[in-house]
Amino acid sequence: MYSALLLYKIMPKTRSVYVIHKHADSHLHYDFRLELNGVLKSWILPKGPSLNPKNKRLAIAVEDHALDYANFEGIIPAGYGAGTVMLWDKGYWESALPTLAAYKKGQLIIKLEGTKLKGLWKLTLQDKSLKHWLLIKLLDEFAAENQDEALLATPSVHSALFE
Repeated sequence: MYSALLLYKIMPKTRSVYVIHKHADSHLHYDFRLELNGVLKSWILPKGPSLNPKNKRLAIAVEDHALDYANFEGIIPAGYGAGTVMLWDKGYWESALPTLAAYKKGQLIIKLEGTKLKGLWKLTLQDKSLKHWLLIKLLDEFAAENQDEALLATPSVHSALFE
C-alpha cells in the first residue's frame, strides 16, 4: 500500500477552493467546505480541525452550498442555521487521487494550502449512509500535538469584525 505522502507526490492534482466557517448557532461548530463538482461539499466539524494526527475529528456531511457562499461572513437570522458565521480559514486544496472518484469511494487524501491549515489531510467515510466521515491530519511538517486550542481561538481571515 502506498503512503499518503507518496500518493500525493506521484498523482496529478486538481486545485480548488476550500473554506472553514466557524458557526455559532445552537452549538459552536466548524463548517468544512471543499469545492467539488461546481458546489461546496460541506461537513460539520463539532470540535473543529485538529493538527494532531492522533485526533480523528468527526465530520458530518450536510447539504452542499453554492460556491459564492465561500466568502460569506455575517449573521444568519432566526431559523435553520441561525447565528454568527465567521470565515475562519480559506485557501486551496488539491487531491492526490482523481477527486470525484475518491469522494465517491469515501477516501480523500488532500493537501490544504490555507491561511491557517496547511499540509496533508485525510477525509474518510465511516458508514454507508454517506453522512459520517473522519477528518484526520496526516503526519507532515505542519502536524502538531498541542496547538489545537490556540489555533481554534484565532480570528477571522476575512474581516476585522470578528477579531
